[in-house]
Amino acid sequence: MELSECVTQKYGRLRKLVVSSSDMDERESILEVECDEEALLPQSVRADGQAKAYRGIKGELGNVALLLFLYLLQGIPLGLAGSIPLIMQSKNVSYKDQAYFSFVFWPFSLKLLWAPLVDSLYLRQFGRRKSWLVPTQYLLGLFMLYLSVTVDAMLQTEGQSGPDVITLTAVFFMLAFLAATQDIAVDGWALTMLSRENVGYASTCNSVGQTAGYFLGNVLFLALESADFCNKYLRFEPQERGIVTLSDFLFLWGIVFMVSTTLVAILKKETTSHHHTKKKPKEEMQSVMETYKLLLRIIKMPTVFTFCSLLLTAKVGFSAADAVTGLKLVEAGVPKEQLALLAVPMVPLQILLPVVISKYTAGPRPLDVFYKAFPFRLLIGLGYAVLVWWTPSVRQEEGFPMYYYAVVLLSYAVHQVALYSMYVALMAFHAKVSDPVIGGTYMTLLNTLTNLGSNWPSTLALWLVDPLTFKECQGAPRQTCGSVEEAGLCVREGGTCVTTLDGYYVESLVCVLIGLCWWMFFGKRMKRLQEESPAAWHCRVVK
Repeated sequence: MELSECVTQKYGRLRKLVVSSSDMDERESILEVECDEEALLPQSVRADGQAKAYRGIKGELGNVALLLFLYLLQGIPLGLAGSIPLIMQSKNVSYKDQAYFSFVFWPFSLKLLWAPLVDSLYLRQFGRRKSWLVPTQYLLGLFMLYLSVTVDAMLQTEGQSGPDVITLTAVFFMLAFLAATQDIAVDGWALTMLSRENVGYASTCNSVGQTAGYFLGNVLFLALESADFCNKYLRFEPQERGIVTLSDFLFLWGIVFMVSTTLVAILKKETTSHHHTKKKPKEEMQSVMETYKLLLRIIKMPTVFTFCSLLLTAKVGFSAADAVTGLKLVEAGVPKEQLALLAVPMVPLQILLPVVISKYTAGPRPLDVFYKAFPFRLLIGLGYAVLVWWTPSVRQEEGFPMYYYAVVLLSYAVHQVALYSMYVALMAFHAKVSDPVIGGTYMTLLNTLTNLGSNWPSTLALWLVDPLTFKECQGAPRQTCGSVEEAGLCVREGGTCVTTLDGYYVESLVCVLIGLCWWMFFGKRMKRLQEESPAAWHCRVVK
């Protein structure tokens, strides 16, 4: 049950990997500094032997604050997209509809396809990054204002049609696509907005800002939107609605996007020069076709092709647990806002885990940690299935007891340990094998495939829940429950549709079996990739 792998994947599925593209590009910047005799050295001594004052971060707090805010804005639509499945689940949509909506979370896994366009096409007079950032954020604001007027109708459950899932998917897919495009522009701008000695703060702004935005758009929104939560904790007199509706929230942030983008367009000048250094920072200026040819050349390398194939299939065994468990808990009656709030106490753990695990992945064989954590994460998936099965039996009239939420929180914490062990190990291996000459493009490719390897199994898992579920109509002879229409007819005839076999449990077992087979037959193959020489991973780049 992934509650937050984006802010880890859909409850974590959208959050960007902690090793961001700004981190990758920073590695390229470091290489450039080594070749630039005018650049500041760590000891703040110029190449000519003269001392140079080290400014530190205090002189750039304004730029850091701007980056934090831009990344926070990026996290808002991601958090909202993560909250919609929980809202739809409370309106009894099918898992096939949830599978449709899961395509909303794909753009961040596919942004490598259009990232070269964002990097190469721009208006020089307006600025390389602002040429994309400003129109993208205006479109995000306009989409939010449009949704603030129409989203209630899209989510309407009156009649037999239910929520308009196709329209919701299309609109929120565009929101995620625009957020991913904004992310490319901000990542690139961070490299020139901050001086070379402070460019490392870009990844911090990314992680903190996007996490905060996701929290506001997901956890905080779901809490304030819930009438039960507001009546219990925030009000003296109960009311039928929460403090904030989805329309109100979208309208507020639509205005924030429009106003802040206008201020950035007018007040913030984009420049490639710094008063800290005499020379301009060098940005990678490959053409669009050169970048695409380079990506193809990397993928064609036998070792890289094998590794990419393994990345795309490694997480099939976790798909049922990651994609379906949270929705099943909502279906079983767990309040969606309470489920979202469980992500809050996990924040310290999510910060500490990469630090602790990195001590074991810093050596020459980081994938050993990935291999060892793999079966434990599979077992946790079975544990989630047991948790879903146990949930209805502990439900009380006034809700769920505290010990139930403690069990859910403990299950989630154990899952995070296994998830981050695999995640940090993969990131360490990516950094180890990436060719430093083309480090940014190389690592972006590997991270993109890692994300895509999570998304497609999750979509497939959601799609298969309904076909694998069997129901029968009790109380109405000769009626069946094979479709929504048949289920409605069963109810009108005085019967009740009762689930005889839940497809989630079938999926959980099948996914674990597939995962064990992958671990036994391909896990060792992945470990052996660590024994390949550096030459097997490096791509010759013709300048």
